[in-house]
Amino acid sequence: MSSIPEVFLKIKSQYSGFNSTEKKVANFILSRPEKVIYSTISQVAEQLEISDATVFRFCKKIGFKGFQAVKISLAKDFNEENHNSHINKKISDTDDEVTVLHKVFQANISSLNESLHSINPKNIKKAIDFLLNADQIVFYGNGGSGAVAMDAQHKFLRLGMRVSAYTDNHLQLMSAAQLGKNDVMVIISHSGSNLNMINLLEFAKENATKTIGITSFSKSPIDEKVDISLNAISQETEYQFEAFSSRIAHLTIIDALYVNVALKRKELSDTAIQKMRNAITYTKV
Repeated sequence: MSSIPEVFLKIKSQYSGFNSTEKKVANFILSRPEKVIYSTISQVAEQLEISDATVFRFCKKIGFKGFQAVKISLAKDFNEENHNSHINKKISDTDDEVTVLHKVFQANISSLNESLHSINPKNIKKAIDFLLNADQIVFYGNGGSGAVAMDAQHKFLRLGMRVSAYTDNHLQLMSAAQLGKNDVMVIISHSGSNLNMINLLEFAKENATKTIGITSFSKSPIDEKVDISLNAISQETEYQFEAFSSRIAHLTIIDALYVNVALKRKELSDTAIQKMRNAITYTKV
């Protein structure tokens, strides 16, 4: 069972889609949950200089019936210790090297822990079924997500599966146009709103290609378009290193898919891995 408050997970998974006022409410709840628990909706609204209705609509947007439901959920899940361990500590330009080291590690650890508890287990099972039954698997990503796509290709290639990865948009479009109903397209995007990736999903729809999306935010455009969504948890910070920590979470999701697929086709996987090991022995002294 997660020690992370459900309210925190819901806020962080949708954070990029909030407007400035909603982010004000989100930041207040994330940073001062104990105050929210013992406040009325009017007191929170007054503190933030917004209307009661704005606070209420925010609570509805993140999946609760209202402010009272948010308070009850926080009171059930929150304690000072786990709040202090999961709260994002921003990097400051006055931090020394060791402090930065600790904050970066903590951001990655928090991203992994929160992502673990936010991923729908049913979606993981469906994604594994897609991969196991695919004629070919193609991973797509741009920028930092492109590096994750290449890592995914490297892993699944070990299993003797027909797999490829593309990071150049022209090659992505050429590849996506030729996929069919028995293939699987895996889209990797931190923001979940990369226009290049969204365009690829249009080809998938036309060709009935199965799609899996790995993003950092639920209810993003990509999240809404794919057949199966696997969402990491990430929250924006001043220095934008949340993209770094979410990349670690995306890599770990790929690892989990890889291990599951390897186990479910164990004999084939073992044979392929042994062939791979034999091949690369020629590269070693």
